Amino acid sequence: MQENREKCMELANRIYDLDAEVYSCVGSALGRTFTGNRESTVQNLCSLMLARPGGHLLRSELALISNMARTIRDKGKRAQMMAEYDAILKEIETLPDSFGKVDIMDLSRAELNPTARKKLSEKDPLVICISRTQGSAGNDIGFELADDLHINYYDVEIFNQVLNRLEVEKGSVGDAEADHFENFDKYRKTSFSLKKWMREFNRYHGLPRQDAVFFNMSDLICSLARTEDCVIMGRCADSILTNNHIPHLSIFISAPFSLRVRRIVASKNMDLRHASRFLKQMDRQHQKYYDFYTYGRWGRPENYDLCINSANYGIRETVDLIERMIGRQKKAESGDAQKKKEVLD
Repeated sequence: MQENREKCMELANRIYDLDAEVYSCVGSALGRTFTGNRESTVQNLCSLMLARPGGHLLRSELALISNMARTIRDKGKRAQMMAEYDAILKEIETLPDSFGKVDIMDLSRAELNPTARKKLSEKDPLVICISRTQGSAGNDIGFELADDLHINYYDVEIFNQVLNRLEVEKGSVGDAEADHFENFDKYRKTSFSLKKWMREFNRYHGLPRQDAVFFNMSDLICSLARTEDCVIMGRCADSILTNNHIPHLSIFISAPFSLRVRRIVASKNMDLRHASRFLKQMDRQHQKYYDFYTYGRWGRPENYDLCINSANYGIRETVDLIERMIGRQKKAESGDAQKKKEVLD
């Protein structure tokens, strides 16, 4: 403990001296970070380093010094000051109770995130799950992303066809056949028919039709994610893969409601009133379906690895942003760069 305190006192004196040197290089425009006398300031800095709750205050003081040091016009002096700052910061980070010691990472979630694991092995498929609000261009972004990366793309229409092909011979339920998302309502009262109930009981092995469709869909999503690189749009895929411990990247794409309405008006030839009503209805259905089957909350940032406001970037820039995050760039772009280099050479 005594050795640690002596180390903190040494660092506190170096911080105080660095602040004075930076101030002398900059002048009086920004002022000094520490205006008190040396003894009381050093004691206070030492206390901040020894007390974990005060770590954020120490970080703020250091940031003020570095901000001011970066304004030094003399490059040599600036480099000297920043070198001392970096050396002090590294030593502070080695202290037992330094700021940044308590991480936020959830290891169980990080293990499923290919970007957190830095690199995928050759046998690990790249699976990107994209949830989106209606009208945010999420499907366009997902399709272009899959096309750029040369991987498979699955949305509801494709799932309908795949499920029908896989299940028709078994006489089982397909996604399109049940039409379960557009009319999803677990609590809607319907007229009871014993004949219909017996038929569905036998066909769906005692499960409600909507649940049977969901489980069929879940099995297909897990099978795809284990065997191929792909982009999966919606279908609660992020939650399904998390529950089955299958690595994937989960993304949520949205945009301001007014801009989504404007896009729907332009793309679906609706008037403003009908477009607004359509978006609200689709958002409610997405939320109801996701919340019921995942026990999560659709659109909550903590459920996803990345949340993007597509209105800030547009379709192409959003795709580029995701590609940079996963460390893969469009192959065509690398080819263009090579051609440009050959021309310049």
